[in-house]
Amino acid sequence: MATQLGAISFVSAPAFVALKENGGLKWLCYEFGVPLGILFVIIWIIPRLHQGRYVSIYEYLEQRFDRSTRALVSMLFQLGRALATAVSVLAGGLILSTALPLSTSEAILLIGAVTVIYDALGGMKIVIISDVFQMSIIFAGILICGIAALSLAGWGNAWGALSPDRLRILDFSRWGTSSGGEYAFWPMTIGGIFLYASYYGCDQSQVQRELSVGTIRNVKRSLLFNAFSRFPIVLLYCLMGVFIGAVFANPEHVSSMAAQLDTDIKGIMNVLQDDPDRMVPMFILAFLPAGVVGLIFVSIMSALMSSLDSAINSLSAVTMQDFYRTYFKPRASERHYLIVSKGLTVFWGAFCVLVALNFAHAAEATRQTTIVLINAVGSLLYGPVLAAFFIGMATRSVSPIQVKVGVITGIIVNIGLWRLTDISWLWWNFIGFMVVFVIAVGLHSLRAFWGSYRRGVVLFRPSFGYAGRIESTYVSVIMFFFLIILFSYLIQSIV
Repeated sequence: MATQLGAISFVSAPAFVALKENGGLKWLCYEFGVPLGILFVIIWIIPRLHQGRYVSIYEYLEQRFDRSTRALVSMLFQLGRALATAVSVLAGGLILSTALPLSTSEAILLIGAVTVIYDALGGMKIVIISDVFQMSIIFAGILICGIAALSLAGWGNAWGALSPDRLRILDFSRWGTSSGGEYAFWPMTIGGIFLYASYYGCDQSQVQRELSVGTIRNVKRSLLFNAFSRFPIVLLYCLMGVFIGAVFANPEHVSSMAAQLDTDIKGIMNVLQDDPDRMVPMFILAFLPAGVVGLIFVSIMSALMSSLDSAINSLSAVTMQDFYRTYFKPRASERHYLIVSKGLTVFWGAFCVLVALNFAHAAEATRQTTIVLINAVGSLLYGPVLAAFFIGMATRSVSPIQVKVGVITGIIVNIGLWRLTDISWLWWNFIGFMVVFVIAVGLHSLRAFWGSYRRGVVLFRPSFGYAGRIESTYVSVIMFFFLIILFSYLIQSIV
């Protein structure tokens, strides 16, 4: 959960709620898919991966299909995760450069150096332990900022300062197929289920933690914790966005406070018009005491590093297992592999920092779309990758070439949707999955049909089923899914 709730969530989501075009509390819909997506992972994916005792989850694809399928999907993961991580580093550089007398490039280098050092020295264990502490600091930062903003704006003014459209959560009328409808209920929920099923079940940065847990029962507990806990956390930082947005939406009140604190309010408003992602850092600097400012910026940097260290560690593990150990040096001592893996950690950290520096030089256009870049990169790949694992687990005889053609076609279709249409990026997760499944299974069925015509045998035999029994907890996850939708409707009705 700490990996998911990174610096961009802490900073960009509240700005989305308060300032960004077409934004508002509808961001809560992004969480609707979490319970069902995680439930699918618990029942279907994790039991199969955990019993395989994989270091890289893409080893499963070699066992089920072939080595080139494993290499293809692993390469897609590395490309997508490295680019998304670089955007996260850029976001952290922008935040840190707001608070300290550093340029964005200097801030990026500082963040990258600190994270790579402790990641390389400590490995997976220190990543998990540090994330636990970082999550506590993040939570404290959310509470402090939210309470401070509410005390400034007042409860009544907080809900009256923003436009009614920004307080609307559920939009059932649009399907996310045109501009302005990308955050409607249907794409956020349906696309979100596939996004989170892929993230929690097929993304090495998350699954590596699940595979490091000793028993499958404890893995399920950790995933269930995420299923029930993510929505309350996201609700808190969305409310923080409402309260901070209310402070800045009342210029007279903000001006009086700024005068007492010797703050250039006009300068702040000008910055926020050009770059709304700086809303939370600007609020912290303008309205919170110096000691608290330090604590909050520590929480933001902790949020960033909890995402960064996980990504770098997972990239190192996958490169080691899927490429170095497979193609270059299959027989060596464990000490040799340990040393190389630490070198790969440094390599991937340096790569993400260099790409972030390149993004920083792209200036304004990139800075305004950091959260979109990360979502787009992930959604281009998540659906096809999930389909590859699902086909491997759900069928017995779909061939490697059929699934590879499906995965490549699914990604090409998603790129086309991105460049040529206004279809919501959340739909790409669902569409990419369906394209891969239909093409892979369709090609196999055609081949099987031709074979049955000649030999009287149908080769395609699905092996649907689930690993494990239905538990009462699973029913409660489904009930929680409907509960958070009902809760969102009640919030929308009250405000």
